[in-house]
Amino acid sequence: MKAQVLTALKTPLQIQEIPDREPSADEVIVGLRGAALNRRDYWITQGRYPGIKFPVVMGSDGVGSIEAIGSNVTGMPGEEIIINPGWDWGTNQNAQSNDFTILGMPHHGTFGERVYVPARYIHAKPAHLDAIQAAALPLAGVTAYRGIFSRGKLVAGENLLVTGIGGGVATLAVQYGVAAGANVYVTSSSEQKIDRAISLGARGGYNYLDPQWPEKIQKEIGMMGMIFDGAGGAGFAQLIEVAAPGGRIVNYGGTAGAPDKFEIFRVYWKQLSLLGSTMGSEADFAEMLNFVSEKRIVPIVDEVFSWQDANAAIRKIAESSQFGKLVLSIKPAFLTS
Repeated sequence: MKAQVLTALKTPLQIQEIPDREPSADEVIVGLRGAALNRRDYWITQGRYPGIKFPVVMGSDGVGSIEAIGSNVTGMPGEEIIINPGWDWGTNQNAQSNDFTILGMPHHGTFGERVYVPARYIHAKPAHLDAIQAAALPLAGVTAYRGIFSRGKLVAGENLLVTGIGGGVATLAVQYGVAAGANVYVTSSSEQKIDRAISLGARGGYNYLDPQWPEKIQKEIGMMGMIFDGAGGAGFAQLIEVAAPGGRIVNYGGTAGAPDKFEIFRVYWKQLSLLGSTMGSEADFAEMLNFVSEKRIVPIVDEVFSWQDANAAIRKIAESSQFGKLVLSIKPAFLTS
């Protein structure tokens, strides 16, 4: 099969031929139709990820159809499926095991013609989504779902603040919060992205470059019962400021680095819960798919790239200019059935 392969750090992906093989007893072979990018893919190319090995086919998010199954697997070739990219979570729902891995490193991922996946990580594609929309869902979708619901316990009617709107996880978090009946607000340095979030059902937004935004949101809206943050950094102290007494701050990433100031007395005096969250368990993934199907949520796709243009997509994700997900349309690059 053909695939986009990373062979060294800080170099473009290369289209190479990867040997095909038969599926093992518990595997399925998925002929891919779409694969989405995540910031993780860019970090891997830059060496900012543990356990990097070469060569590797990157890509965690994939949607396609079953081409072949192993001897222990039941299923029909041609079934449209979506892949859970989080493998070997373990039996503890509270945290992943030491064996947990994410598809696309160290396992060959979805930036290729096909991918070999243990059958336990295959689910039916949500029927209301096409292949490109569904490809935008897995990693970002389960990360947002676990953070918002499994960890954050969002309830209808409360104020939810989603920081740094624009990325795939944050965008889906807004959609989830709106669908669950929360009063959703966002932050961004881009007024255009704030307007896009409002078009998805958010009630308003604040520019985090304005040093007065914490005072403004408290005066105009009130305090936030839950905050969903993927940045950390210097702005984390402001999140503690706007969190309601007894509120929750769920952090799923640190794109802005470590907080440079952490006023611990505010945490205990306000009875706050600081919750870390990343990816999701197999149960989280299944529940996420049910929620997305029930609420008819359609992930936002910023741009679709041809499979040959994977490097251009990686450059764009490095710029953080997108609103929603970047997706590779894979099958048109191949003339196989």
